[in-house]
Amino acid sequence: MTETVLLVGGGGREHAIARALSDSDAALYACAGNRNPGIAALAEGFEAVETTDPEAVVAYAEDVGATLAVVGPEGPLAAGVADALDDAGVYAFGPREAEARIETDKAYQRRFMRENEIPGCPEFETFDETAAACEFIDEYDGDLAVKPAGLTGGKGVRVIGDQVTAEQAKAYLRDADYDRVVLEERLVGEEFTVQALVANGDLRTTPAVQDHKRAYEGDEGPNTGGMGSYSDATDELPFMTEADYREAVEILEATVDALDGYKGVLYGQFMLTADGVRVVEFNARFGDPEAMNTLPVLDTDFLDVLVAAREGEALPDLSFASRATVCKYAVPEGYPTDPQAGATVEIDADSAGDALLFYASVDEREDGIYTTTSRAFAVVGVADTITEAEGIAEDALAFAGEEGLDVRHDIGKPDLVQRRIDHVAELRGE
Repeated sequence: MTETVLLVGGGGREHAIARALSDSDAALYACAGNRNPGIAALAEGFEAVETTDPEAVVAYAEDVGATLAVVGPEGPLAAGVADALDDAGVYAFGPREAEARIETDKAYQRRFMRENEIPGCPEFETFDETAAACEFIDEYDGDLAVKPAGLTGGKGVRVIGDQVTAEQAKAYLRDADYDRVVLEERLVGEEFTVQALVANGDLRTTPAVQDHKRAYEGDEGPNTGGMGSYSDATDELPFMTEADYREAVEILEATVDALDGYKGVLYGQFMLTADGVRVVEFNARFGDPEAMNTLPVLDTDFLDVLVAAREGEALPDLSFASRATVCKYAVPEGYPTDPQAGATVEIDADSAGDALLFYASVDEREDGIYTTTSRAFAVVGVADTITEAEGIAEDALAFAGEEGLDVRHDIGKPDLVQRRIDHVAELRGE
């Protein structure tokens, strides 16, 4: 039986999901608020839909006769799109709104961890009033991470002692006037992500990836949605041990055990500290860019995972090629603080060379493809080593040119990776 799969979302992550499904026995349809030319080229139909409108998504799913759906971004999950699809008889690989709170409500996330004794939870307090949060900052003995409780597209966190001073953090809270905020101990170490595919109380984990949130080379500048990422040819990253990876997986296992009926992707953002693995946050979907590292090396048919999830069966074991990946995003000049839209995107799948090209937020017109004010496209090198993969990504970027674009060229380069290794060694007193 040919499955008809509806993909909800139009970013780089969703382009990677579409590519993973393109070689399977699936008829792929997609809907998003923006037209992604990469997804449109792979799908049998692409509809402009407001993806946070559950009724509109369900109407399109029924129109195309969808038998499965994959919900990519967090916005539709928070809006209950997975609930609406499930209730309409279209199995959605993505958590229902209540379960998606593990991402969409950071205050809930931390309380959930504390109440269920999930390992790796930092010290934290939650606040409904800005004045009380500022008072806590004044009284706390140490540095804090300041986190709005709701969704901020990966750009809302401020870390005292790293990005801001205590006074700047208080000014940020007063200016932003968030309804709720989480203040938690600053975790010092190296961040990494492990993503798990989850259904029927079962989970299958993917190789570790390191994302780079800061806008500028050398890990400087404001936070972004992610400027790029890399993975190694093993489950671990070069600065990790097998035991570190296993510790992260055990945290994900404990979390899935405590979540009732969770399905979809559970993304664990971890910090490898001197005291072991701690949880920075959980997300309820594939990472963007981490999906672009993970899915291209997944040898298991992603459609088989979706079907097993829907049928209530054990998920298939995941097999990954022993290959390293390096993903680099090209973003509009000035991103994220003052992005300038309208630059021509010169690259296409043919001109990317040996790299994989994933479009994100672009404006496709009759005379070409142009940047918007969000991340434009990513190139991914896949090779035996991180260094070789980085070179493939750089070759593709060289063709694309840099007029009107910004790129973090240091991602995946040997000196940056070595700094990560040296940092962990220093933390461990080696």
